[in-house]
Amino acid sequence: MKKENVVSLEDRIPKLKQHRKKKANRRLLFLLSLFFLMILSVVYFQSPLSHVNKVSVHGNELISNKTVLQKSGIDKGMNVWSVSKEKTVEQLKKLPEVKDAKVELSFPNSFDITIQEYDKKAYLSKGNKFFVILENGKVLDKGTGSIPVDAPLLRGFEEDKVLVKMVNELGELPKEVQHLISEINLVPKKTDQYHLTLFMNDGFEVSATIRSFSEKMVHYPSIVSQLDPSVKGVIDLEVGSYFRAYETEGEQTDEEDEGER
Repeated sequence: MKKENVVSLEDRIPKLKQHRKKKANRRLLFLLSLFFLMILSVVYFQSPLSHVNKVSVHGNELISNKTVLQKSGIDKGMNVWSVSKEKTVEQLKKLPEVKDAKVELSFPNSFDITIQEYDKKAYLSKGNKFFVILENGKVLDKGTGSIPVDAPLLRGFEEDKVLVKMVNELGELPKEVQHLISEINLVPKKTDQYHLTLFMNDGFEVSATIRSFSEKMVHYPSIVSQLDPSVKGVIDLEVGSYFRAYETEGEQTDEEDEGER
């Protein structure tokens, strides 16, 4: 064997010692890091930083912050890591007004709750109070004594499938048309149990039926644009569409483009 390929044991020993020393240092560094991490964890969990300091609520209009906080189950002072976001969302969605919710931790110890409510579609008149009707047809328990102006007022309805159908039909209309409606009265007739009488914010009255409500009412702005705004009366949308002024018994038919649709 050639001499230059022979490595003596004396030459290898320093390299082995150096390798073992590096390995021992790495192991010691890992253990020290783990030890300090455990100490920091203990200190953190014992400190106020691990306890909920603030809970903020956003996006709610129909329900109060107090109700959201109570239903969330997140209390100031509880451990941050004991909060289950999924469980909190499930609890919040049990509120009739809540369509969806999101819970986020703002490091180190604050939570943000974002509420998505069902749209308010109308108010139901019961006695001397008015109750919010949501887009899913649910009527909220708490009523107001003042006449609402931010959504149509429904009279003559019960909390049944007819009301749900009416709310669904309202939801099919563009927002700008919904805002033109002041009152919707359910006035059943022998020929149509779903007959409606509407009072509009512009002073006109509309005769319609739930069966074709959204289909016909979507054309209301176009119909009104062809009428004399100083002559008020009834716009009949049950079959085709025609106008009858209050002052006269005659009928002015909108033959241009407001006939059968």
